Parts: sequence; structure tokens; C-alpha cells
Amino acid sequence: MEESVSGFKVRGAWGDVVEHGERITRALRDAGVDGDAFEEWDEWRPKSHERLGEDVSEKTAAQASVSEGEGEKAGKAPDEDLQTAGERLSESYEKVEEGDNDEAVERWSESIGYVARAADSAGRRMLRRVENTVYQRVMTQLAPYYFDNELVSANIQKSARGDGDVSFIFEVNINDDELKEEVSDRLGEFDDEVTRWHVDTEKETETAEVVEGVEPPPSDDRSRSTTN
Repeated sequence: MEESVSGFKVRGAWGDVVEHGERITRALRDAGVDGDAFEEWDEWRPKSHERLGEDVSEKTAAQASVSEGEGEKAGKAPDEDLQTAGERLSESYEKVEEGDNDEAVERWSESIGYVARAADSAGRRMLRRVENTVYQRVMTQLAPYYFDNELVSANIQKSARGDGDVSFIFEVNINDDELKEEVSDRLGEFDDEVTRWHVDTEKETETAEVVEGVEPPPSDDRSRSTTN
């Protein structure tokens, strides 16, 4: 692992990438970090059974997508908000006829609010469709797979070595300097405590084959069976 002001970087096979993500996740957890930002990172980080161009790409597009607006958070579709806006507008007219101008203005204001919320929801949905298409079909060909929130910034790049083998570069930065120092210390302790890091997820002998179509090395069990 390389450490610099830009973060913690590892170069190697897919298993090295997965291991790097798990080490940092464990270090963050040991430092007492939890909450939504931590869960977002834990969900996005590469897993041993995933493919970079499919699973990580899809998660990156979802994470980078425009967030939900108020209407979507309330579970309302744009046409529902437009219907409610029409109802409030009708109520506003009724209040005017009744001479209740204050209530008329309130209903009219609510009507405008629902119209704006409907437009916002529709606009966000359209942006997401465009984003998802552009990101997965274009941006992943030009830029690394990335993650960014208030806790962690990370990116993965894939490169082919001269011998034809595929390798990866995975860089993770902790956005809070004090927390980053804690994570750095904990990562150093991991290296002192164990000579071989055991990732939390179950190892799969098919991992290399799944990620890049490479024949995986034989497991210990397989090795023993062939030698006995």
C-alpha cells in the first residue's frame, strides 16, 4: 500500500482491491465511524464476487445520481402533485367567492408549491435517465469508477500490463484529516498484527475468473487433492 496526501493506494489484482477496501472499512469501524455515510461507502466498496464493469459501474452510477427531491421522498409522482395542485387552486377560487381572501391566498400558494414539486420530480427523473445512460456507456470508458461523500473519496482504475495481465489501482481518501490519521495508524497496526489479511467475505476460487475471465489459482483443498 502507498500512502500520500491524496489517500491510501494499492496496485494489484482484484483480490488486492477487495482486501484494501475491507481494511479501510475495518479501520473506520474501529475508529467508531458509523451512520449513513459509512453505510454508503460499505455498500459501494468492491466485493470479491463482483465485476468492475457491471456491479461497481452500476453502484457508481447510482451513487453519483441526482438525489431525490421532496416529492419523491414523500412518495408522490409528478401527476399526483399536479392533481393536488389543481384541487388547491379550485379551493382558492372558492375561498375568493366566499370572501375569505387569506384562505384563498394560502390555497393558491399551496397550489404553486405542488406544481413546483411536480416539475422538480419530473426533472430529476429525466436527469437520472440521462445520467445513467451517459455514465455507464461513456464516462466509465474515460474516467475511473469513483465514490464520493462527506466521509470517503475513492476511485478504481483498470490497466493492462505489458504481459497482458489485468491489474487495478484503487485509491481511497478519508476526507477528515484527523480521522484519516486514525485510519492510517490502524492500517499500520493491521500490518503488524497479521501477516495475511483475511477479508470478511468468503473467498471464492472463481473470483479472478468472474472479474476478468482469468483462470483462478487452485485452492488449498484442490492443491491437496491433486497431490494426494
